[in-house]
Amino acid sequence: MEQALGRVPALENVGVKQLLNGPESFTPDGNFILGEAPELKNFFVGAGFNAFGIASGGGAGMALAEWVANGEPPYDLWPVDIRRFGRPHFDTDWVRTRTLEAYGKHYTLAFPLEEYSSGRPCRKSPLYDRLKAQGACFGEKLGWERPNWFADLFANEEPKDIYTYSRQNWFDAVGREHKAVREAAVIFDQTSFAKFVLKGRDAEAALSWIASNDVTKPVGSLIYTQMLNDKGGIECDLTCARMADDEYYIVTGTGFATHDFDWIARNIPDGMHAELVDVTSAYSVLSLMGPNARAVLETVTSNDVSNTAFPFGRVKTIGIAGCPVRALRITYVGELGYELHVPVEYATTVYDALMAAGGPLQLMNAGYRAIESCRLEKGYRAWGSDIGPDHTPIEAGLGWAVKTRKTTSFRGREAIERQLASGVKKMFACFVPEDTDVVLLGRETIYRDGKRVGWLSSGGFGYTIGKPIGYGYVRNPEGVTEDFVLSGRYELDVARERVPYRASLEPLYDPEMARAKA
Repeated sequence: MEQALGRVPALENVGVKQLLNGPESFTPDGNFILGEAPELKNFFVGAGFNAFGIASGGGAGMALAEWVANGEPPYDLWPVDIRRFGRPHFDTDWVRTRTLEAYGKHYTLAFPLEEYSSGRPCRKSPLYDRLKAQGACFGEKLGWERPNWFADLFANEEPKDIYTYSRQNWFDAVGREHKAVREAAVIFDQTSFAKFVLKGRDAEAALSWIASNDVTKPVGSLIYTQMLNDKGGIECDLTCARMADDEYYIVTGTGFATHDFDWIARNIPDGMHAELVDVTSAYSVLSLMGPNARAVLETVTSNDVSNTAFPFGRVKTIGIAGCPVRALRITYVGELGYELHVPVEYATTVYDALMAAGGPLQLMNAGYRAIESCRLEKGYRAWGSDIGPDHTPIEAGLGWAVKTRKTTSFRGREAIERQLASGVKKMFACFVPEDTDVVLLGRETIYRDGKRVGWLSSGGFGYTIGKPIGYGYVRNPEGVTEDFVLSGRYELDVARERVPYRASLEPLYDPEMARAKA
């Protein structure tokens, strides 16, 4: 009040006439809401400030004003973007239940990988009950129940997270699953993937404009691509399967369903005949991964799934136990793998057939935390942490997935060409300590030759190499080259201690080299 009187002297004589206590607007995840509503063009939202609206009002107001004026946010605002919400958030009862829990945690200590417990289960895979009976410990994303890891019920392990800032209770269980991915085979239930169909006579032309990679591939091709904004920043990171001359099947991450659908739909050029449809609930996804994956698949299908007949980067319809399966030859763990997209009514039948056939081949269940540890070893980027609207494919080491050698126009091309010509001021790199007991969570500060140059975007543990792994961008206003990154002496600030690290620009794990050494 004393500070206010100096700025508004009239307050000294006004007096207090009435005191109001009113309700605060809280949200289901404790973050406020900014952005253009995906349901209604030119309707912008700035709301749900969770009792810190005055503190955040200046920055939020500036960001929203620039969003309205320029048609895009001034920088990555994903944690507060309205498009982080989805189907569960249309139900008022669910929102109230989850928001009460978020409110209760407003001032509590936040643990790494902490899950909400309210409003669950909401969206379930057809395999939910089977996996729960086998020891699945579930996490939740956009309402979907997803197995994070599996407890060994025969060893009296409890499928429950015990939170701490050190290694958590699931560390060894995830290690078992990781080992199975590398040495045998696993099934990941990834039914929660967001899935869209883009169809129409102009589907190829529309997607060619939106996608930075070449989608003019033959029918049956899989294309990994980013979708860029005008600054070259990565707005979407997904896979497109060409099912017909006029149809693409698009697969993206669970939490990005609303965001990516909105981005694609808004960027279909005016006048083009191409329709986008969300088919997420129509398909379950069983990801069969590991060196024994093909052997398991050959046992349950009469179709030729050899590498010659079904090479990497292809999509093929096969039959399993009388069920039509859309098989995508792709991997996010760095091993031989197939995403099996199955109509939901066939999901349990296909799962049971795979598990029965895979018994002699050491096939087992695995969860999302094993996916995370495997992708860290292989160097695969994750949207929302490693890549996003503030990062270009060139900065992220993904320039190989951009069609700059072709003359095709695509959104963001001019920005990418300027960056290729002038160089970059930050570069994505991997950091590995010699101390295997270090726990990396992400956001740790990166020091190069004693100077702060960035922070970790991802952190975790690689069970095959037996070491912690971190990823982040090395920044330098004067420019960054590969030699610059590799020539520095690095430390990370981990829990207020400086820890020496080795920087790398190459994947830490290569399956062919690993098996050759074995």
